[in-house]
Amino acid sequence: MAKERLDKLIASTGRWSRREVKNLVREGRVFADGQLAHSVEEKYDADTCRISVNGEALTLRRHTYVMLHKPAGVLSATEDGRGRTVLDLLTPELRKIGVFPVGRLDKDTEGLLLLTDDGELAHALLSPKKHVDKVYYARVTGRLVPEDCAAFAAGMTLGDGLECMPAGLEILSAGEESECLVTLREGKFHQVKRMLAARGKPVAYLKRLSMGALRLDETLAPGAFRLLTPEEEGLLRQ
Repeated sequence: MAKERLDKLIASTGRWSRREVKNLVREGRVFADGQLAHSVEEKYDADTCRISVNGEALTLRRHTYVMLHKPAGVLSATEDGRGRTVLDLLTPELRKIGVFPVGRLDKDTEGLLLLTDDGELAHALLSPKKHVDKVYYARVTGRLVPEDCAAFAAGMTLGDGLECMPAGLEILSAGEESECLVTLREGKFHQVKRMLAARGKPVAYLKRLSMGALRLDETLAPGAFRLLTPEEEGLLRQ
């Protein structure tokens, strides 16, 4: 694996900024592989090196991946003057690392949101060329019928000219209110809501359940989060 600068490795813990790491090294409080560190520019392999600060061994990560159960009413942004963002739900340590949301969920939409500092993986997950499925649970006003499923499968052109790729629509229940699963391979603005509204079935509730092979941990209450397990990180890269 490629080696990383000492300041970047220590900053990955979220406990210190890179500027603070520079001061720690200057004060002789950082050891790497048993040796006193002399410069933040020294490079080490995060998978094999042993780094300690003030005598405390650190757990290092090349990148950080956070699963958040986004609640309604919170913006999928790093900063916004209009209200709380998903970063406000995280710990100061995670915010200091510089994680950002991978894609977005509408303010009133709940469910799975991935946050990371891994720009390369985020780009791959959002690229239409990668065809990463995203599955949503929706509750709509109106009776869903097989013709709606066929329209989704064929691809839709909305009234404003927006062209939507073929998508999946699975009816879970049908009545005055209907329930369904929607599977998208792209993420255009308000797309699930706009596609269902075009079929005369406005969305009353929307929740994202999965992104690729990564599924929302249903033990996470809305607003709660946790780091991905190594197995889940592997699923993201498939």
